[in-house]
Amino acid sequence: MLRTFRIAAISATVSAIAMQPASAIAMQPVAAIAMQPVAAQTPGLIGTLVITNKTPSTASIVDVATGKILATLPTGRGPHEVAISSDGRTAVVTDYGGPGDRNTLTVIDILGLAVSRTISLGEYKAPHGIVYLPGDSVVAVTSEASRNLVLVHVASGVVRKAIGTQNNGSHMVGVTADGAMAYTGNIGSNSVSQLDLRSGRLVRSFPVPNQPEAINVTPDGREVWVGSNATGRVSVLDPSTGTVSTAADGVSWPYRVLFSPDVAMAIVPDMNNNELRFLDRASRRELSRLSFPGAGPQGITITPDGRYVFLSLSKQARVAVIDARTRTVVRYIASGETPDGVVYTARVVAR
Repeated sequence: MLRTFRIAAISATVSAIAMQPASAIAMQPVAAIAMQPVAAQTPGLIGTLVITNKTPSTASIVDVATGKILATLPTGRGPHEVAISSDGRTAVVTDYGGPGDRNTLTVIDILGLAVSRTISLGEYKAPHGIVYLPGDSVVAVTSEASRNLVLVHVASGVVRKAIGTQNNGSHMVGVTADGAMAYTGNIGSNSVSQLDLRSGRLVRSFPVPNQPEAINVTPDGREVWVGSNATGRVSVLDPSTGTVSTAADGVSWPYRVLFSPDVAMAIVPDMNNNELRFLDRASRRELSRLSFPGAGPQGITITPDGRYVFLSLSKQARVAVIDARTRTVVRYIASGETPDGVVYTARVVAR
């Protein structure tokens, strides 16, 4: 009888939690959230995450539906950013940190749960920002130490082109949807470089608020959003005129800028304030923000349908899953230590 009572009590508790609104769930401790049925928290959400873990120099491959870590793979030292092919089969990690050569990319076979190759970039050291170009064969990678954006053919491991940014600290990169233009945030020069990927030339450099790290460009190329570490400002650059206007102020460390698939929202993790801000892109009005005390929010990605956001929490070794409609946390997924870059594919990996 005692055993039957305990089972019934646990079932009742889980059912009660699952019926709570997302806003209430977001306020619960992790242990309570972990008890909840996954289907109740994230209906219809399946797929796979690839997460870089900086301190242990690894990448985690995680099944989203169950939260199970399918594999923990070695990378080069200090992996920071990661890009994923549109078919969800391949991820490429930038091995940015630590002593040594600092000039490699780690290529991951997601379906095979294995590292397929390591690419040497030769003289192009300190790779950081990375974006897959249309066609899934080439990635654009910033080489911070050499002041270049390099175009790397993933299958062959060959650097096909190096485009000089002519500015210092070219850290992150955003690319237009057609793969024609790239923009780098140059932390050391307080500027943004516009690069023509087809001609392989620097088009122009724009002055922006100091220490621009976070950067992204709208798919049509009309707006370049830039986060300034020194001023706590998120700015919008119009590359056709060079005009810079303010989208948000009071952000301590605007770590990244993510657009929703419909480009209606801009989502900004604030690393030092431990917050996530949601902005209406057109009006630049703040819609809401989430607080993650002591968590260190960093890398961010979103599902193609715009329903769920994944935010890495560097100081808590986990990723928050956020309902983008209600802008509430619905669950957490474990990662390795100090997670940073994170990418998602709807493809499910069998194991």
